[in-house]
Amino acid sequence: MKPSNQPIASSPTPLSEKGFYLREFAGRTLGLVVEGASAKEKSALSAVCQELAENDIRVVLVSADLEVCQDLSSSAALSSGEACLAAQVWRCLQQSACVAVHVQEVPFADKAAQALLELGLSKLVWIDGQGGLSRDDGNRLSFVDREGLGSLKATGDPRRKVFFEQCDVLLGRGVPSISLCTSEGLADELFTYVGSGTLFTCGGYVTVRAFGIDDCDAAHSFVLRGVEEGYLVPRDAAGIDTILSSGFGAFVEEHFLAGIGSLIVNEASQSGEIASLYTLTRFAGEGVGGHLVQHAINEAKRLGLSTVFACTTSDRVGSFFERHGFLRVESQELPVEKWKSYPEERRSKLLCFSRSIRP
Repeated sequence: MKPSNQPIASSPTPLSEKGFYLREFAGRTLGLVVEGASAKEKSALSAVCQELAENDIRVVLVSADLEVCQDLSSSAALSSGEACLAAQVWRCLQQSACVAVHVQEVPFADKAAQALLELGLSKLVWIDGQGGLSRDDGNRLSFVDREGLGSLKATGDPRRKVFFEQCDVLLGRGVPSISLCTSEGLADELFTYVGSGTLFTCGGYVTVRAFGIDDCDAAHSFVLRGVEEGYLVPRDAAGIDTILSSGFGAFVEEHFLAGIGSLIVNEASQSGEIASLYTLTRFAGEGVGGHLVQHAINEAKRLGLSTVFACTTSDRVGSFFERHGFLRVESQELPVEKWKSYPEERRSKLLCFSRSIRP
C-alpha cells in the first residue's frame, strides 16, 4: 500500500481522557471485584461495563452477590470453585463481553483473591463502599506501593485488614496494580487522569523517560490541561511540537502518566529551560515534580549546559523550584530568545528561577 500524500496536522486534537484510557484498555480483560451492590450502585457499574464492552474491553466480574452477577452479565454466572475456571471464563468471553464469577465461600476477599490469581488478569478494580484511602489531613491517598501497604496491614483501618492482606498477596503474585474505589467513582477511576480512588502498585513506581510516539496523545492533553488551569503558557502548534520533541514524562509503574516536563536548549547561552512542567493533583505529595526536575538537570549535565532556568506565575511552584536549588532572578537575566513572541502581560506576572549546574 502506498503511503498517503495527505498532510498531517502538526498539532492534532488530543484524545479525550476517556478516549485515551479506552484505547489503552482495548483488547484487554479487566477484573471488577464487587462483594455486593445496591440498585444505584449496580446502575453505575452497569453503565461502565456497557461502555467497556462497546470499546472491545472485556470484564470479569467477581462477586458474592448472585443478583449482581445476573444483572451485569448476559451469561450464566460461573462458580469460583469450578475446575478449570480460567478456561471456562475464556470460553464464556467468546460469547459475552462481561462474565460473572460467583464467590459463595467466606471470607469473600480471600476467596475472590484465589479466583483472581487463577484468572491472571492484568488490571483489577476492587469496589468498596468506603472508596479509596485518605491521608491524615483528609486528602485522598492516591497511590500506595507495597512498602506502604505493609504499614497499612500493621496499622491501617482494621475494617480493611483482609483487603490489605489480599491486595499484598495479589501484588506479590504478579498483579501489576489494583484500584480501590466506589461504584459511583468507577468511571472516574478508569477514564480520567485524576481518578477517584487509591491505586496500589508493586513499588518503585516512578520512572522518568523521554516521550515516545505513543505517549504524545496523553502528553498533549496534559499541556492543554495545564494551559486551561493557568499553570502553563499557551503555545501554537510549533510550540507544542517543541515541547513534545524535547519532553519527558514521569510514569507510575511505567504505564500511568503522572506528570510531564520539557528541557528546551538554548545553545547560544548554554542554558536549558524547564518548560511545561505539570503534574496531576492526584500525584501531589508523591515527589513526581522532583523526579521531573532531576531528570531535566541530569539531561542538561549530559548536554554540557551551564544553567537551567524555569518560569512560573505560581508562588507555590516558585517555592518548589527554590526547594530544588533554584535562585530567584529577574526576567532580563534569562536568554533574550525566551521572550520572542512571549505575551508581555504574562511576562509581567512571571517569577523566574535559575540554577547553575557546573561542577
